[in-house]
Amino acid sequence: MSVLSAAVPALAGGERTRGGAHANAPAAVDFDALFRRIYPSLHRYVHRMTGDADAADDIAQEAFVRLLTRTMPEDEARLWLFTVATNLFRDSARTYKRRERLLSAVPMNVGHLPAPDEPVERGQEIERVRAALSLLTPRERTMLLMREEGFRYDEIAGVTDVAPGSVGTLLARALRRFTAAYEGGRKEAR
Repeated sequence: MSVLSAAVPALAGGERTRGGAHANAPAAVDFDALFRRIYPSLHRYVHRMTGDADAADDIAQEAFVRLLTRTMPEDEARLWLFTVATNLFRDSARTYKRRERLLSAVPMNVGHLPAPDEPVERGQEIERVRAALSLLTPRERTMLLMREEGFRYDEIAGVTDVAPGSVGTLLARALRRFTAAYEGGRKEAR
């Protein structure tokens, strides 16, 4: 008994009925011999369509796996295998085209990979900024952060409860204090 026939014994001799007898029992198919005889030709055919030996292997093997689930005479198997392989190739080509279309519509942002020290340096920079911000008064910190987020002076004045005309002066002072604290932290970090 062949390896493939042993893997699917009911298919090698046709489908079994409930009583165990074979219904429409064609002659037992020697799947190993069929594979050895047809696979090289099927692989060449698919390889010529795909231009890729690995894809041709996958498609030809899938066609043979699907043959294991069918009961048919050996003389019909070759045409059936080539038909299935052609359909599998078309399906894979459609999938590839659809994937390409989707990827081109929304290009992947590969971006730049950071150098190994960049995340560490960024973390240190964030810590220095936070340390400098912590030395400011809560009002100064709020005003600077709101300005960085794009708020207008009248909006900043409303949140911090100061006169709108004094926001510019208070922001300038807060920025000087922040810069001095930040620069002092940079000197200490060196």
